Amino acid sequence: MRSLADQARRLKPPGENTALPSLILMTDSRRLAEPEPVVCRLPRGSAVILRHYDDPDRTALADRLSGLCRRLGIRLLIAGDGRLAVAVTAGGLHLPETLVARASRTWRLWRRPGWLVTAAAHSPAAIMSAARAGVDAVLLSPVFPTESHPGARVLGPLLFARWAIRSPLPVYALGGVSAATIGRIAASTAVGVATIGGLHDRATRTG
Repeated sequence: MRSLADQARRLKPPGENTALPSLILMTDSRRLAEPEPVVCRLPRGSAVILRHYDDPDRTALADRLSGLCRRLGIRLLIAGDGRLAVAVTAGGLHLPETLVARASRTWRLWRRPGWLVTAAAHSPAAIMSAARAGVDAVLLSPVFPTESHPGARVLGPLLFARWAIRSPLPVYALGGVSAATIGRIAASTAVGVATIGGLHDRATRTG
């Protein structure tokens, strides 16, 4: 994990917003049912996006992660639920691509000062939609083949770099990003990476 974190930190272009985390952990109820052990290994200043959409105990998990992240100096973002983000005093919100425009007015009502708001994007059109909605950054995916979406068409490093440099928003690389693949986007304007397996797999091997 340290290798991926170090490489992610070096991605950020000079002059880029230093408040943006360079490393984001995406939780997953199937691949990362209990995210706390991996969260504890994250460098200070990282972020966690709580997905776990189908978890019946999502509220309790969000509450536990909120306290843990505050103690560790990590920002917690809640995916797709501004009400829950407020309830657990999270540090921000993550919007699935389908919610960016459709729910833009709704999430703005929940937004709190200091929040980081990110959005998922899979195309230049989605990036522009997120910019118009007023989010802070986008997670562009899938860059490489990923277990989360087997068989999905990937961008590859060249198309990712092309879309990222044209983006009016800071861009994170998501999808198959690991210590072994991150070097392939080193020349892009990405400000960091978001990952599930890139952190979880190593934690499993070393834990």
